[in-house]
Amino acid sequence: MRLCAQATANYILSKDQAKKGIVIGYDTRFASEDFAAAAAEVMAGNGIKTYLCSRPTPTPVVSYGVLYQKAAGAIVITASHNSAKWNGFKIKSADGASIPTETTNQIEKDIEHLQKTGAINHLSIGEATKNGLIIYTDLEKPYAAQLARLVDLTSLNMAKIKVVIDPMFGAGAGYLKRLLQGSAFEIVEIDNDRNPLFPGMERPEPIEVNLGHLSKAVIKAGARVGIASDGDADRVGIMDENGHFLTQLQTCALLALYLLEVRGEQGALVKTVTMTNMLYRLGEIFGVPVFETPVGFKYVAPVMIAQNALMGGEESGGYGFRGHIPERDGILSSLYFLDFMVKTGKTPSELLAYLYEKVGPHYYQRLDEKFPADQRSAIINHLKATTPNKIAGVEINRKDTIDGFRYHCADFSWLLIRFSGTEPVMRIYAEAAQPRRVTEMLKAGKDLTGI
Repeated sequence: MRLCAQATANYILSKDQAKKGIVIGYDTRFASEDFAAAAAEVMAGNGIKTYLCSRPTPTPVVSYGVLYQKAAGAIVITASHNSAKWNGFKIKSADGASIPTETTNQIEKDIEHLQKTGAINHLSIGEATKNGLIIYTDLEKPYAAQLARLVDLTSLNMAKIKVVIDPMFGAGAGYLKRLLQGSAFEIVEIDNDRNPLFPGMERPEPIEVNLGHLSKAVIKAGARVGIASDGDADRVGIMDENGHFLTQLQTCALLALYLLEVRGEQGALVKTVTMTNMLYRLGEIFGVPVFETPVGFKYVAPVMIAQNALMGGEESGGYGFRGHIPERDGILSSLYFLDFMVKTGKTPSELLAYLYEKVGPHYYQRLDEKFPADQRSAIINHLKATTPNKIAGVEINRKDTIDGFRYHCADFSWLLIRFSGTEPVMRIYAEAAQPRRVTEMLKAGKDLTGI
C-alpha cells in the first residue's frame, strides 16, 4: 500500500504539483480507512498536502473533490464492484478522471524500483495533522451544490414518487436520500449499513443477478422505481416498477434520450464496444455523432473531453456527463433518471416502451465463463484462427478486434468475446432485436471459443 502511495507521490513531485495537494477517499470495505490513512501519511512524508476524507466517500464525490480543491489528483481506496475479498488503489488526475494508461505504467515501474530500495517517506498522521499536511475533509456539501447546478432539484423534489434505494452496503449509502430530503419523494433505503462482506450477493455490482433483494423491496413497497449503486457509487442499476431489471444498455440509451429530447441538449455520445447500438440510432434521430472506444472509462473520458461530449457510457453501468467530471457518476445518473420520470410522468417500463418506439426493440445479455488460466493463450489463438461466416444462422457483415473479438451480423445484432484483464474470466456479450436471438448468439459465442 505504501509502495503504491510513494510511487504516486514521486509522480506528483516529478510534475511539480506538490503545492496543489491531493484528495484521498475510501469506500466501506475491510480496512479501507486504514489504507487511506497509510497513503495520507506517505503523502505527508513527501511534503504533499492531503485532503483526507473523514468518512467513506463515493468515488464520484472524491473525483469532484479534486476540482473543488484544485488538487493535483486523488487516490481512492476501493475495489468498486468487485468481490468482498478485493480492495484497490485508484488514482485520479487533476480533472477528476482516471489517470491514463501511460501514467499508470510509469507509476507501476516506479513501484518495482521501490520494492528493491524500500525508499518510502512517512510522517505519522498525528504529526501531519498538527503540521497542516493532512486536513480532514467532508466533500458532500460542495458535491451536492454541484449536482444542484446540474439538476433542478426544486422541481424534482415536488414529485410524489416512491423510490427504493439500494446502495449495496457501499459508500453511496444516504447520499440520494439526503439530496432528496424534504421532498415529496417517499424513500425506502435498504442495505444501507456498512457490511464489507456484502451479504446476499456475489459482489456489489448493480446487475440483475445481485439485485434480488431490491426487486422484492420494490414490489413489496409498491414503488415506482428501484435504484442501486455499486460499492463506490460510480455505477447505477435501475429496477422498474414491476421488479424487473433494466439492462445497463437500456439505461444508457434512456439517459441519452433524456438529455437529447427532454433537456434539448446537443453533443456527441461516447460508447464502449460493449455498449448498445441504440446510441447510433439516437445519434441519427437527433443529429449527433457517436464515438466508440475500448472497454474502460479511462478510454471514454479522453474522448468526452476532446469532443465536449454530452455523455459517455459503458456496459458496466457507468455513465458520465458534460459539465461535471469526465468520470462515471452513479448518483448523478440516478437523479437524471428520476428527473426523466418526473418530466414525462412515465414509469421505467413506460420509458423503455417509449424508447423502443423510437429505436426499435433491443435486448442484451452477458455470459461470464471461467476457464483454466493456463488456457488463455490457446483460446485466444483459437479465436484468431476461427473465421465463421454466420452467428446462430445469421450472416456476419464484419468482424473487428478493437477490444476482444466482435462479430457484426446482417440483422444488426452483434456478439463480442473478450477476456478480463484481472482474472481468468471470459465475457461473451450479445445484443439483438429478440431475446431468443440473444440466447442463441451467446451459445454460438461459447461454441466459438472451443471450451
